[in-house]
Amino acid sequence: MTPRTFIFGIVKQNPLLVFLALAASFSGAIFSSVSIALIVPVVLKLLNFGDDMFKGGPPILSKILAVADPFPEQWQGPILVAIILGMICLKNAAAYSTEYLNGLLSRRTITNLQISALRLLLNVDLDFFTKFQIGEITNRFGNEITRAAGALTSSVNLASISITILGFSVLLVSISWQLTIVAVISLTVAALLNQTSIQRAKGFGIVLSQKSGQQTSRFLEILRGIRLLKTVGEEQREIDGVSELILAKNQASFQSQMNFALINPINELAGVTSLLIIVLWGRTFFAESLESLSGIILTYLVLLFRLLPYISQLNRTRGQLSNYIASIDIVSEFLDTSNKPFMQEGNLNYSGLERRIRFENVSFSYPGAEEQALSEISLEIKRGETVALVGSSGAGKSTLADLLPRFYDPNEGRITFDGKDLREFSLRSVRRAMGVVSQDTFLFNNSVRYNLMYGSEEKTEADLIDAAKRANAYEFIVNMPDGFDTQVGERGVMLSGGQRQRLAIARALLRNPDILILDEATSALDTVSERLVQQAIEELCNDRTTLVIAHRLSTIRNADKIVVMEKGRIVEVGSHSELIEKGSAYASLYDAQFSQENKDALQRARVETLMDMSYEVRTRLNPMIGFLNLLVDDDVESPEERQELIEDSYDASVRLLRTLQYMENSAKSSAPSN
Repeated sequence: MTPRTFIFGIVKQNPLLVFLALAASFSGAIFSSVSIALIVPVVLKLLNFGDDMFKGGPPILSKILAVADPFPEQWQGPILVAIILGMICLKNAAAYSTEYLNGLLSRRTITNLQISALRLLLNVDLDFFTKFQIGEITNRFGNEITRAAGALTSSVNLASISITILGFSVLLVSISWQLTIVAVISLTVAALLNQTSIQRAKGFGIVLSQKSGQQTSRFLEILRGIRLLKTVGEEQREIDGVSELILAKNQASFQSQMNFALINPINELAGVTSLLIIVLWGRTFFAESLESLSGIILTYLVLLFRLLPYISQLNRTRGQLSNYIASIDIVSEFLDTSNKPFMQEGNLNYSGLERRIRFENVSFSYPGAEEQALSEISLEIKRGETVALVGSSGAGKSTLADLLPRFYDPNEGRITFDGKDLREFSLRSVRRAMGVVSQDTFLFNNSVRYNLMYGSEEKTEADLIDAAKRANAYEFIVNMPDGFDTQVGERGVMLSGGQRQRLAIARALLRNPDILILDEATSALDTVSERLVQQAIEELCNDRTTLVIAHRLSTIRNADKIVVMEKGRIVEVGSHSELIEKGSAYASLYDAQFSQENKDALQRARVETLMDMSYEVRTRLNPMIGFLNLLVDDDVESPEERQELIEDSYDASVRLLRTLQYMENSAKSSAPSN
């Protein structure tokens, strides 16, 4: 989409506002030019220079001046002054109206563009967000849309200023077409000089847009990774990197500003030069009738002098418009729906699973990827059944789960709900019937209540409390400073991992989903948190169709069906006992993990034993050191007390030795034999 097409498209959406703005500009141009043109003849009339000094002036001015003729001579001056002041008031009213309408148009344009962008971002497929950084999207949504709306405002201002210049030009031509030709030639030189600045403004605009996007992206990335940044001590490196982007952006902004600053001096020099040339040329050309035409020439010079700021403003506005062209290109591409992925919307309303979900020869590859993430997957999940997906990283477990809520659609094959293709159902009805709990739980920077009831605003307080209790979350919630109204911080930073997971489960319970997807919901938790979360998950899975992506195989032994995946394919399907008895892929995974879990348990036991040993040794050693300190400092009152301290120190040493011997014997007895 070209910038011109983009601007015309917005104009078509707001035709009345644009028409009123241009009409106000046209009216302002008429009132401004006529009021300025009247000043000289009225002043001459008030000073009694005679009417012949304005002989041959524009008819419109002669008619306005003639309005005062029927009145007594002493009233003619004040009447003409009142006419001029009235026109100036009307001109200022028109200018205010133009400014108001332009502001209204700009605000409405920004609002409409941002709403369109928001609608696009919330409807586009997830694949779109893998190709753009959040900072880049944020910059386009805010800064670039504002600049693109500025291009529209500049275009309307350009039209308004052009109308004003046209009004002045008509009067100038009517006064003297010869002088106007001279003025046009002089001012054309200035326009050509300004053209270089206008071309440079476009380049500065492109650089400014690029640097703004890079700076926003880097800044948001730093905020998201602030914990890692501080952990590895890379603050100075990030300060240096962002500082370079800030300097580059500010440099481009400064160069753009200085480029605009050149326009006024060039226009002022050209304007003054034009005035002097016109005076000299008029004196030569009208030498024989200079005295009789002095009023006309003076009026012409006043009009031209008043016109020069509008010409300067016209050139500046052209420069601004060129500077905004890059943003128009960026926003046009951003809002273009033809080059972005959107899910096909079905017409059926999903009302619940009655029999089964089927994956029928499903294959899928991510856009741009050479290898398939899933290949010829065929799987059946019965209503109320819990199916677990296991396998190494990259086996395709999460990809398979992402196809159920239609985050992606299969490239081949299909997914059916009770025999109907999933793509026939409306996206909203399917997704609202599903609950997803993953290891990366997202929480809004809001209250616990807001996060739990997000998507379930119709639920009651009793429903909220019941869901929290069933998710093992109620106890820690009520012990927080403000209970359910406690703020959880950015992404739930005020809560532990286990607490965030239990809130996510409570949120899912509150929604009461028909289909549940658990994506390694306990993989990153400690033992105590995992036990609490696992209890909540068991409550959540009760009487629901559940798809579980498991990392710890011990958590899915009771699943109705376990699906083992390797390299995007299903290699085994069965219950835990069936797969263990089969002794193939699942049995190998389970043995390896079980062995590792035993090692971890043994390591934890050793650590606990060492801590107990350390405590016992310190318990025996501390009193002995105290007795010896008293003896070394000679802080005793009698020989009897000294002897008593020596005996106590000896007894403490014996007890410590016995403790160490006992620990040594225990370690030998528990050590594995060769």
